[in-house]
Amino acid sequence: MASHDLESPLLSSKLYDSPHLILSVPDPDFSIQQSNNNHNPAPNHNTTSRNPFEFLGSDGLSVPAPSTLDPFKNDTPYIEGLYELIKIVICLPIAIVRLVLFGVCLAIGYVATKIALGGWKDMHNPMPKWRSRLMWVTRGCARCILFSFGYHWIKRKGKLAPREIAPIVVSNHVSYIDPIFYFFEFFPTIVAAESHDSMPFVGTIIRAMQVIYVNRFLPSSRKQAVDEIKRKASCDKFPRVLLFPEGTTTNGKVLISFQLGAFIPGYAIQPIIVRYPHVHFDQSWGDISLGMLMFKMFTQFHNFMEVEYLPVVSTLDNGKENPAHFAKRTSHAIASALNVAQTYHSYGDVMLLMKASKSKQEKPSSYMVEMAKVESLFHINSLEAVDFLDKFLSMNPDASGRIKFHDFLRALRMRTCTLSEELFGFLDVEKKGSITFKQFLYGSAHVMKRPLFWQACELAFTECDTGGHGLISEQELGDAIRLAIPNLDDDEIHELFNIFDTDGDGIVSKNNFTSRLRQNPLLIALFAPCLVHKYSSQVGHRILEIV
Repeated sequence: MASHDLESPLLSSKLYDSPHLILSVPDPDFSIQQSNNNHNPAPNHNTTSRNPFEFLGSDGLSVPAPSTLDPFKNDTPYIEGLYELIKIVICLPIAIVRLVLFGVCLAIGYVATKIALGGWKDMHNPMPKWRSRLMWVTRGCARCILFSFGYHWIKRKGKLAPREIAPIVVSNHVSYIDPIFYFFEFFPTIVAAESHDSMPFVGTIIRAMQVIYVNRFLPSSRKQAVDEIKRKASCDKFPRVLLFPEGTTTNGKVLISFQLGAFIPGYAIQPIIVRYPHVHFDQSWGDISLGMLMFKMFTQFHNFMEVEYLPVVSTLDNGKENPAHFAKRTSHAIASALNVAQTYHSYGDVMLLMKASKSKQEKPSSYMVEMAKVESLFHINSLEAVDFLDKFLSMNPDASGRIKFHDFLRALRMRTCTLSEELFGFLDVEKKGSITFKQFLYGSAHVMKRPLFWQACELAFTECDTGGHGLISEQELGDAIRLAIPNLDDDEIHELFNIFDTDGDGIVSKNNFTSRLRQNPLLIALFAPCLVHKYSSQVGHRILEIV
């Protein structure tokens, strides 16, 4: 045996001096893909294509990686496993009793609330004391309802701060059980969507709580709600104001972005957290129907709930702290107490999730984009994001939620050409030959956010309107588009014209032209050549000077 010291290698370097044998193993999937690409040519993603929106001042697109967390996923949406089946069979007689108890308590509470509200027209002011005392009947019924759902005892930690110290309380939102508990616990004034007013039984009860209604999609309604929060928080005769700043229910495993309504008034806030410890039954109201959730609650031996009152969080700088920073400090306190991560998801992601689910997508959660970040970066609201999702779904995404080049072309009514390849390459930041909804949304929003976008839309209309009549004909639009895509035939021009001619009258007004470009911002690239191809033109000079 050869002797070795500590410094000599165990393996002889001569082994590495011999020639290497490299085996190339063909990927069958790649071969199939190459064969398919011969029939459906796609852009070459191995090379860096030109940015088609450089004329707007774009320096390229950056899209964050998709979040691996799903805040709205219920871990037990179905009845699965032998244990659950046996438990349901055993608890069915108990469930019937619980259902009767639930119905009786709801009816008694509803009647008591109707009596308390009877003849009371001055709801702008605090509820009279005798009416508030009568509401104790409804509050007692609320505790019995919790009992019927299997919450026989509720663990509490900490204490509720006096109202004069913290007139506003905020809580994470996991289930419909949360507001029932808070109604029983301290009978607050809540902030709720206007749609809640028309709900049977619930609408009457929350009116007794002097609810503050808000339409989350109307800025004027949100401002009015903030004014009401401030007015009621400033008066000791009103109950505490309770808000769920997440704006929707989650599974409790993460904390999503906060709305700022509770933090704009500048009053001290007490955060409260709720937990629902479980092994076999996830009690969160996520991607599970209300009926199934109630049934599973009725058929449990016992459901666990924990409530923790956290220390009061006050504003800094004598109440002049930025509301966003105040919300960030409060959300951090709640997330730390829950020991969960924070994400940029919001109610807008719920809307996207519901839209994808309704369209029978295989992985609806892949269409969430963390809307709070999108709104912050691009000022795109949730309704606009849903419209973009409509457009994306029309491109026939595959099971993984991605679209291919040929589907992208079909939706934009374009042919394979240099410009269409550049548009797709602009969105395909991963260079995988397919794009996700998040990339499509970020790309569209990125284009719209360019300072020159709206000016480019108006200038493009001016360039197309060669007759100066304030209207564009199909011929005029075709002449402008052929500068970007030469050799387009009349049928292809007609298809593109139909995107702008929404009423089918054969002409396009300026309002229709700009509104359709807002809905399809990527199409502004069609008009880039007519704006900047002649530097000597007046329009070209205006664009280039701004850039």
